[in-house]
Amino acid sequence: MKFLLLYATTEGQTRKVFRHIADRLVAAGHSVELLDAAGAEGLEAARFDAAILGVSLHAGRYQTALLAAAHGQAAALSARPGLFVSVSLTAAGTDPDERAELDRLAAGFLSDAGWQGAEVLQVAGALRFSAYGFFEYWAMRWIARHRGVAVEGRETIELTDWAALDSAVDAFAARVAAGA
Repeated sequence: MKFLLLYATTEGQTRKVFRHIADRLVAAGHSVELLDAAGAEGLEAARFDAAILGVSLHAGRYQTALLAAAHGQAAALSARPGLFVSVSLTAAGTDPDERAELDRLAAGFLSDAGWQGAEVLQVAGALRFSAYGFFEYWAMRWIARHRGVAVEGRETIELTDWAALDSAVDAFAARVAAGA
């Protein structure tokens, strides 16, 4: 199976997640094309058997580069199995209202893109304190503390559940293969 992996990232965690997905799919014998949405001119999603698109969520907004790419390929994306991966800090939580809001935002992205039939996967991101400016550092530190995450300095705190991600990607790939 040939998979399109298209992503947009702000601080790099979504890129890390998508490299991980790419490695996982290749190890399972699939063909993968991994692209950053910012440089995906000329993309032809119709060349692929399935598509996995992902983007990070910051302050309730997704990167416009992925939305533009998905919108431009909406018909081709809707015609094949698809998985939309939303990467956010909120996905690390268990609050039902916050989870419902994540699902609402993902549904809004898919609707705005015109992408129909895609599954949605919420993935926890990371706190990259070394990448933050002064004000962002203190805001993110406050958010982390109020979520029970201890912050010592300017380290990166991984919240991504890699085992759960592997399981979800394996299950999606199996469904794609079964439908082929």
